[in-house]
Amino acid sequence: MNPIVTHFFDQDTFTYSYVVADPDTHKCAIIDSVLDFDHASGRTSTKSADAIIAHVKENSLSVEWIMETHAHADHLSAAPYLKEKLGGKIAIGEHIKDVQKIFRDVFNFEKEFLPDGSQFDHLLKDNETFMIGNLEGKALHTPGHTPACMAYVIGNACFAGDTIFMPDFGSARCDFPGGSAETLYDSVQRLFALPDDTRLFMCHDYKAPGRDHYAHETTVGEERENNIHLGHGTSKEDFVKMRSTRDAELSMPRLILPSVQINIRAGEKPPAEDNGMRYLKLPLDAL
Repeated sequence: MNPIVTHFFDQDTFTYSYVVADPDTHKCAIIDSVLDFDHASGRTSTKSADAIIAHVKENSLSVEWIMETHAHADHLSAAPYLKEKLGGKIAIGEHIKDVQKIFRDVFNFEKEFLPDGSQFDHLLKDNETFMIGNLEGKALHTPGHTPACMAYVIGNACFAGDTIFMPDFGSARCDFPGGSAETLYDSVQRLFALPDDTRLFMCHDYKAPGRDHYAHETTVGEERENNIHLGHGTSKEDFVKMRSTRDAELSMPRLILPSVQINIRAGEKPPAEDNGMRYLKLPLDAL
């Protein structure tokens, strides 16, 4: 049995979100949602999440899971808002605890914040199975971009997060705290071991040079053969050399500081201070 997959694209952050539905029971999961954020004003809005809510209601779907492939560094999660409106359990890989430990200290979070993953409803282990109606899903730990990255295999579909990009764009950076090009290479080999016709769904797309449209879906076979960074039997040594050179030239993502502060809290905003307002921090010279 295979899922019905509906994609939603946020062009401001180049992010794809997905509703993954069981055609028999109308149960569904939401993967990698976006909370709109205006960096200049500090204002959040729910236009992207509301489009997902409308789709869920129009198709009489019932949300069982609100899933994150990792603690994103380029957009804020709308998971709490979606849970409030639609229900479901917020889930992420269990190694989010490692990411929380790193960034709790970077942002000097309040002492009440515990880096134990308790902010999420469920922490997924490597190879853990889960159900969406009658559909069985499997969580694969795919670190390298971050220590907590997960890919979700649901029927003939795999939601790869930032483990890999479209074949003509290549791979994700590995220079965030806890990242590793060597580890990412090994994680991609796990995906390459899936059947050739497995549908691979991207978390981001940036239109590779020469391509005039955004794209979100490919296959394992296509990636294995044609990925410009990891296909054609690329060796780990060659990949690590290429990835390390590229990463040294990259600037930090525009929204990394607000995104990580929110996303390691399972999408919740920081607690209000004594004036009733909530604040995001801007650590100097930390990244």
